[in-house]
Amino acid sequence: MTQAEALAILKTGANVFLTGEPGSGKTHTINEYVKYLRTHGIKPAVTASTGIAATHIGGLTIHSWSGIGIKHRLTKSDLQTIRDNRRVVGRMRKTKVLIIDEISMLSAETFASVERVCRAVLHPNQPFGGLQVVLVGDFFQLPPIQRRAIATNDQNFFSDLAEDSALFAFGSPTWRELDLTVCYLLEQHRQEDLEFLSALNAIRRNQETEVARACFSTRIVTSMPEQSATKLFPHNANVDQINQEELIKLSGEGRTYMMHSHGSPHLVESLMRHCLSPQTLKLKIKAKVMFTKNDPEGKFVNGTLGEVVDFDSVSSQPIIRTRHGQTITAEPAEWVIDDEIKVLASISQYPLRLAWAITVHKSQGMSLDAAIMDLRQCFEYGQGYVALSRVRTLEGLYLLGFNDRALEVHPIVAEQDAHFRAASESATQQYGAINPDKLTHQQIGFIKSCGGTVGVSEQNATIKDTTHHLTRQFLINERLNLEEIAKTRKLTVGTIIGHLEKLVAERKINITIDLESVKPAPDRFEPIKKALDAVQKKEGQMLLSPTRELLGPEFSYDEIRLVRLFL
Repeated sequence: MTQAEALAILKTGANVFLTGEPGSGKTHTINEYVKYLRTHGIKPAVTASTGIAATHIGGLTIHSWSGIGIKHRLTKSDLQTIRDNRRVVGRMRKTKVLIIDEISMLSAETFASVERVCRAVLHPNQPFGGLQVVLVGDFFQLPPIQRRAIATNDQNFFSDLAEDSALFAFGSPTWRELDLTVCYLLEQHRQEDLEFLSALNAIRRNQETEVARACFSTRIVTSMPEQSATKLFPHNANVDQINQEELIKLSGEGRTYMMHSHGSPHLVESLMRHCLSPQTLKLKIKAKVMFTKNDPEGKFVNGTLGEVVDFDSVSSQPIIRTRHGQTITAEPAEWVIDDEIKVLASISQYPLRLAWAITVHKSQGMSLDAAIMDLRQCFEYGQGYVALSRVRTLEGLYLLGFNDRALEVHPIVAEQDAHFRAASESATQQYGAINPDKLTHQQIGFIKSCGGTVGVSEQNATIKDTTHHLTRQFLINERLNLEEIAKTRKLTVGTIIGHLEKLVAERKINITIDLESVKPAPDRFEPIKKALDAVQKKEGQMLLSPTRELLGPEFSYDEIRLVRLFL
């Protein structure tokens, strides 16, 4: 599924599980949806399963938002206490859309507890009290910490679940009750190296680990290379020590920048604890640093690496030269917690940290140009995959070694992923077959049901939602190929193929005549057709993921989608 298709589904008000490989655009899609809601006067609750993730998105943890705090399971007394909490109740009653990021790190029992609170406060007969629930994440990332102790009075709740599946949110009965539409993003915006992608996909499938082992073995170095790349380690031990040791080695006078804070001490403490920038930031010229926050103007992102080259003579602001040669004068950034009315707490610090070393856990969500990793002590499923998938290219990866666990993902997750992919393909076909006017009507209806405003901006959105008809004009009148249409319209090829799928479903184009200019060459078309036919015979429908597994990584999802239009 493309980002545009997922966004269209989100706008209908459906409960959605938005997933995809690292770099597929999950965060971008959610940011676009949040922007869309706020444009229409709807303020979504943006939360995350961990403090670090919540800090990245400028929201609360789901534990704080729901009022459950550190509890995993709730007694009747706990529920009553939360119902008596005016701040929590007021916050929930203003909410129409609840977004939970990094859902993979939220346990099934905590997920169920949040749902119980929403029912208790809002509507007792609807999942999550009737909110639109949007879950975001990739279960191949780090899993939640497993708590094996099960309270006697809750035994029946999880009695129908195997212990391992109950660890994950998708193992909870609450997940099934939500009737989630799965949006599995297939576009890749981080890695374009086919060999690297093939190895990462081998880990995701929990198959062909020898392919991954052979690939990553070529990146093993015998000693720590003299590289400016960040070093990633599974454990916290020695990360700060390495950074401080490297800083001390640098000559010259340094600068010290203190974090400033305002607001509730408890919330300030939470922000400080999870902010990737330290409370006391010490820098010297030639210090290796990493930006810890996305820049609104796009000059840098969370994970951009660089080196301190100077300090401003007047303001003492650090001047950073990135690995791509861009010079940036860093400015203090703010991390904020608000209740959508006023700021409850904020901290201010330069969005930088020393970056000779960092833990795998804190690297989640980052895109790195290069990294030196020691994965010989990986102890958790997905830990190696998280680290490896941070890097954009195989060339930027330097391995000191890896153990067997580094190439393993949880087998329950690998099995469930196949179901997610199939469900997403069904959703793509289902929503693609809906008349654009009817889809727009659904989207407007959801805005109104949330008390949002519908005006000129919505008319513009309607035009955008029928944008595939503009693609039809370029296809039929101009006879452009896919790349030319995408370049002219400033869209991705995957998005243009999505337009073609809609046009075929609506019978607005003649497949034989109108699609001739975009039909793949026979040496590409025939193998894909053969694979699609085989999958159709086995599965009853032409599914993308099984087809690509038959073909191999040299064939893209976009090519398969394109050939499928002709069959």
